[in-house]
Amino acid sequence: MTNTSPITSAGRRPTARMFPTHNDLPAEVRSAMTGLCNAQLADTTDLYTQVKQSHWNVKGRDFFQLHELFDDLAARLLEHADLIAERATAIGGKAQGTARMAVANTRLPELPDDIDEGMAYVQALVERYGVYAATTRAAIDEAAEAGDLDTSDLFTQISREVDKDLWFLEAHCQA
Repeated sequence: MTNTSPITSAGRRPTARMFPTHNDLPAEVRSAMTGLCNAQLADTTDLYTQVKQSHWNVKGRDFFQLHELFDDLAARLLEHADLIAERATAIGGKAQGTARMAVANTRLPELPDDIDEGMAYVQALVERYGVYAATTRAAIDEAAEAGDLDTSDLFTQISREVDKDLWFLEAHCQA
């Protein structure tokens, strides 16, 4: 099977397939930002599926509130995925957003299959949201350094929401 990952084994993103556009960002910046968006899209899609897995399978005395919370978190992740994918295409790139692409390219750990209890799901999601928050902040810096302030701003917007969602999750673990 061919690896279509936006990140190669050496940690570099290959040149993305680009479409003609009148966007005034230099072609090499647009290509790099498409790769950046696709890397973050893989993490977003993976996190979305892990949150939905938690939503469907949570058990315990906090079932109802966690079931609802996880559904709210998943809805926001879908919005993030759409914004990220549309940014990649708006700058002339191609979004890489299938489930198989996400699996091949995610930087998040897999959700354990041996948990059912609410707080175990919360703790697992806290860990994954922490990684996702870090990759989102790294994307802010990478886009700014490349001179694409619009992509940087997009990731800043997402980062604020991810930090808030992480806070909601962590509050369940704090006394």
